[in-house]
Amino acid sequence: MTSSTRGPRGSYSVGIARRRKIVEAAARRFAQEGYHRTALSRIAEDVGITEGGLLHHFRSKKHLLLAVMEHRFTAEAEWWAHLPEDADGRTVLRAMVEATERHLAEPGLIELFVLTSAEAADPTSAAHVLFAERYERAVEQLAGQLHRARDNGSLREDTDCRAVARECIAVSDGLQLQWVISEGATDLARAVRTHADRIARTITPDGGGL
Repeated sequence: MTSSTRGPRGSYSVGIARRRKIVEAAARRFAQEGYHRTALSRIAEDVGITEGGLLHHFRSKKHLLLAVMEHRFTAEAEWWAHLPEDADGRTVLRAMVEATERHLAEPGLIELFVLTSAEAADPTSAAHVLFAERYERAVEQLAGQLHRARDNGSLREDTDCRAVARECIAVSDGLQLQWVISEGATDLARAVRTHADRIARTITPDGGGL
């Protein structure tokens, strides 16, 4: 007799893999077409399942939206983690500009970010928990990189790394809101670069920009 590979554990693994494929497909569709213009049936078709099958994994489009945002935040954290530990202060600040350029390559996801961040203001919403965790992780990660840059002498010794991290993230997120409201008229990458350059002139030992 041969043992089955589709027992409870196997079925669970298949379910996890299917959810991941759905989230990745939804992220692509939302990035290309926007959240409101994307039908669940199109996402299901991309994955090779029915819309009912998709709803078995995600109860609604809103639940799928939150999963896509969590996927985006995880991917963003992983991208930042690849920054060398010995990166100097200017390299860390330039990474803010690079991260913005990556976001602009998927404009639909910027719209999703702004859409869900508004809902996150409600402490009873699932988005609130997701965004609270995102901000805590993002600030800690960026502050840690700035701390290391301060330790290697490429930032001034009196630099408040956590405060700088909070400011950079706040400016980036606020500019994304302005970009959406202006329907892309705001030069997002240039604005982030201008801010990063101003910060560099304040916290680098030589007072130079990027």
